[in-house]
Amino acid sequence: MLDFPRWKVIWLWFVTLVCVVAAIPSLTSTMGLGWPSALPEPKINLGLDLAGGSHILLEADPSQVRQQRIEGMEESVRNKLKQDGNKIRISDISNRDGALTFIVANPTQIDATREAILPLTNGAGLTGQRDWDINVVDGNRFVLKPTEAGVNQAVTQAMDTAVEVVRKRIDALGTKEPTIIRSGPTRIVVQVPGLQDPQALKNLLGQTAKLEFKLVDTTALPSDVAQGIAPPGSEIVPFSSPAAGGGVPSIAVKRLGGIRGDQLTNAQQTNNQQTNEPVVNITFNTEGGAKFAKLTTQNTGKQFAIILDGKVLSAPTINEPILGGSAVISGSFTTESANALAISLRSGALPVDLKVVEERTVGPDLGADSIRKGMIAMGVGTLALAVFILVTYGRFGVYANLAVFINVIMILGIMGIIGTTLTLPGIAGFVLTIGAAVDANVLINERIREERHRGRKVMQAVELGYKEASRAIFDANITNVIAAVLMFAFGSGPVKGFAVVLMIGIATSVFTAVTLTRLWVAQWLRRARPTEIAL
Repeated sequence: MLDFPRWKVIWLWFVTLVCVVAAIPSLTSTMGLGWPSALPEPKINLGLDLAGGSHILLEADPSQVRQQRIEGMEESVRNKLKQDGNKIRISDISNRDGALTFIVANPTQIDATREAILPLTNGAGLTGQRDWDINVVDGNRFVLKPTEAGVNQAVTQAMDTAVEVVRKRIDALGTKEPTIIRSGPTRIVVQVPGLQDPQALKNLLGQTAKLEFKLVDTTALPSDVAQGIAPPGSEIVPFSSPAAGGGVPSIAVKRLGGIRGDQLTNAQQTNNQQTNEPVVNITFNTEGGAKFAKLTTQNTGKQFAIILDGKVLSAPTINEPILGGSAVISGSFTTESANALAISLRSGALPVDLKVVEERTVGPDLGADSIRKGMIAMGVGTLALAVFILVTYGRFGVYANLAVFINVIMILGIMGIIGTTLTLPGIAGFVLTIGAAVDANVLINERIREERHRGRKVMQAVELGYKEASRAIFDANITNVIAAVLMFAFGSGPVKGFAVVLMIGIATSVFTAVTLTRLWVAQWLRRARPTEIAL
């Protein structure tokens, strides 16, 4: 039990040395000292409560999700009835007032129409609940209205997607450990440590990045477009700027059809080789590339509008088919705006607009004060424990105190290696693991003392003390690890920060309090061969 092969001794000291060296950059930065730039710098990132940063609360409008479902249903119904063998003709289509309505031209096709669109109204999931109510009024007018259950499910899906899109956009900025969580059915909390100016974040997250390519309706009269009047099947869309429209404020485009930007695989900011203006190169996936090639092949010589978030960036003419699955978006960009658009397009479009309803900036002064007070609390607690352990257990107390010191350094080193984030609850986890490490040594030393009182010899008492106490230590720490894993899996933000420090601290405290102290005790016993120990 107390015999350590040379390879094991070397391995234990190597692991300890690596963690200690990894902790040096964090310690030097905390003390205001420099670190050579040529050397790798494992660094502990500070959370919002310690480093300061930006806090933003975003909210979505459920009515927008409802309207999106109605518009999507309109396109599905049109396509379905066109594909139907009976060639059902419909007219007077409207998607206003929270419902989709249309008239079936031939009253004898009412039942056929219902059968054709019925599969489109089935709800997803195991309940089989319908997402739409179908009613026929005035003999041949269909009214399709989304159910509340269907809208709620769509809102939940949209918010889940929005969280992932927001996360991708913030990760593209290189931000470490942001907190992005749902808050209620229609809100998202975003906390970004270290970002003192939230305006750039608001601009990035406020952009839906819904990209569309639609054909321009050349039959629309300029006078009607100026008055906001669009031909049937078209809509009026404004230009993003007067320069983009060549002085024309808006344009008429086909409302249905076209290509959406949800089939993009990449978007990169670059410069136009001829004009040197910033542009965005986009690349479609296989399906999107095929649709884009078909659109440009069938409409060569016509104009198509590039629409971003309901505004036309440009409306170029299709001079020739674009078959490579890629295109260029131009629109009087600056380098910064083109790069921001590329990030937004790469991360995907937000399924719903997000409005900033609350924002605040947390200054770093509060975090510095928290760190200072946390370090004081940890220092005072560690010193008090060290004095108590030293007085109570003598030489074994020295080993325990040394193990606690190395334990703290190893936690910092491992956190620096994996680049984790330290939060205020994480400091609390720090202090908790110190107590757990001392508790392990108390169990071991008390067990050794019991074995000596039973009359066992020093070597045998120490061996049994470590053996028997280690079982209880491992059992107790396994339950703590399970709790920490659950907190990390289901928690967020500061809770995750506490769980990470707790998991690392449990592993290092067991290593230092059991393995390292056993190594030191074994080496002392082999060297000194004592007949009595002071416990």
